Amino acid sequence: MKTLAAALLLAASAAAAFAQTNPLRRPAATPTPAATTAQPSTSTAATAPATTPDEPKTKAKGRAKSTGVFAERRKRCSAEWANAKSANATNGQKWPQFWSACNTRLKAAGV
Repeated sequence: MKTLAAALLLAASAAAAFAQTNPLRRPAATPTPAATTAQPSTSTAATAPATTPDEPKTKAKGRAKSTGVFAERRKRCSAEWANAKSANATNGQKWPQFWSACNTRLKAAGV
């Protein structure tokens, strides 16, 4: 039992010595004066949301929601794709090719 305790003590001291001499370790963070005071903060920066109201995030994909003209073109092209696909009129195009042509056409039309 004494040898186990001695081995653990030796391992702990070796780990502590390595941590002090390891050139790759991060230096200890020094507390800032603001962090050491016990005064409550009146700033709302700590509770502010990560995104601004101008850039709402979708929960599933973490992407910004589409707004404006791009969203309108996407909706119109999606509707056209659904109609063309149900009528078997895609002419062998996949969605990326259809989207590219539709988006270009709607941009030229000013949408």
